[in-house]
Amino acid sequence: MGSQAHTVIAIGIFVLTYALLVSERLQRTIAALLGAALVVIAGILPFEAALHAVDFHTIGLLMGMMIIVTFLRRTGGFEWLAVKTVKAVHGQPLFIMVGFFAFTAVASAFLDNVTTVLLIAPLTLIIARTLDLNPIPLLYAEIVASNVGGTATLIGDPPNIIIGTQVGLSFMQFITNLAPVSVIVAVVLVVYLAVAYRKDFTRGEEFARRAAEIPETDTITDLKLLKKCLLVLGLVIIGFTLHTTLGLEASTVALLGATLLLVIAGSDPHDVFSRIEWPTLFFFVGLFVVVGAVEHVGVLELLGRRVVGLTGGDLLLTCMALLWLSGIISGIVDNIPATMALVPVIAAIAAQANPGVPQAELMHLPYTMALWWSLALGACLGGNATLVGASANVVVSGIAERAGLTMSFRAYLKVGIPLTLASLVMASAYVALRYVF
Repeated sequence: MGSQAHTVIAIGIFVLTYALLVSERLQRTIAALLGAALVVIAGILPFEAALHAVDFHTIGLLMGMMIIVTFLRRTGGFEWLAVKTVKAVHGQPLFIMVGFFAFTAVASAFLDNVTTVLLIAPLTLIIARTLDLNPIPLLYAEIVASNVGGTATLIGDPPNIIIGTQVGLSFMQFITNLAPVSVIVAVVLVVYLAVAYRKDFTRGEEFARRAAEIPETDTITDLKLLKKCLLVLGLVIIGFTLHTTLGLEASTVALLGATLLLVIAGSDPHDVFSRIEWPTLFFFVGLFVVVGAVEHVGVLELLGRRVVGLTGGDLLLTCMALLWLSGIISGIVDNIPATMALVPVIAAIAAQANPGVPQAELMHLPYTMALWWSLALGACLGGNATLVGASANVVVSGIAERAGLTMSFRAYLKVGIPLTLASLVMASAYVALRYVF
């Protein structure tokens, strides 16, 4: 079979997979695995190449944090924090949403957004159950906050990790360049969500009464295990902060923390592993293979080169093209493979615009740096567009599904697309003002 036929088939499988996701005719994990199976059967990717398409750093990070969160749930610590939070704001839904948005955004910047939503989403479900609230708007807010907050730092979102490690950018460079716009975007989006869901977040005496009636005693069921969990979680957080210095991947840090907790907690691993969100992990596996097939036949790179080639090397046009292209692709195919496909495109553009400059120096020229920040902003903020646009989105929807909730792909689009467009407009203005004019 010729390469052109492979390209057509890969695009067809990709479109079919996403059509099944959007239509929700098949459960999303089944749809993703079906697409992956078709990719291998069609010979686009041999089995070994399909395995290479899977980002096991993402899978390992998710698995490690899922194990740690499983132990934390057993301690009653989530319930204790839920009670304290509800009582502090007198059960008022708007303040709960704003508080959780702020916590998720800040935690996502200094942990990573996947770890943050693994911790905060179950807590949200507890609070919503306690106050008889619709949890979906709260979960939407946390998805948005996790991606906006994760934009601010090197370790906050996988696209930043990819860019930072491949280019050699520091933690402080990300904070200096991306934190200011992240704060602006976060403030605007939380106001938008508060207005959009004002009916769900109405104040009321009933909420205050329910909050006051919640007992505070006996919420922590295993204090000894809680102390062990907090110790390990603290070590993992330090590991995330220092992982580049230590020469470790974030996934390695998470799995080491999970293994340490399994050792010191003395629990039955069969019980722990049975509580891992396996459908979420296999959804990622299938989706990575489907997107890997499209990337393998050169569709993503070709699209990137053609769109950016239209700018003629002009810095403003190239930055805008990269920002919006990465934002749109990230919303459709997940921001991790989108970033990986566009990193070599930026290197090629920089080389064409600055002939004769050595590669090491080329990557850190002011011209090239503006392109890196445009890519980071587009990929991270574009991940808010759909439920499959970023790892955190998939994790939250998986937690909701396991709790018996339906987080519709189409319903989320009504929230994700307007917020993403607003974010990209603000990011475009920031890039233009800071790096071009």
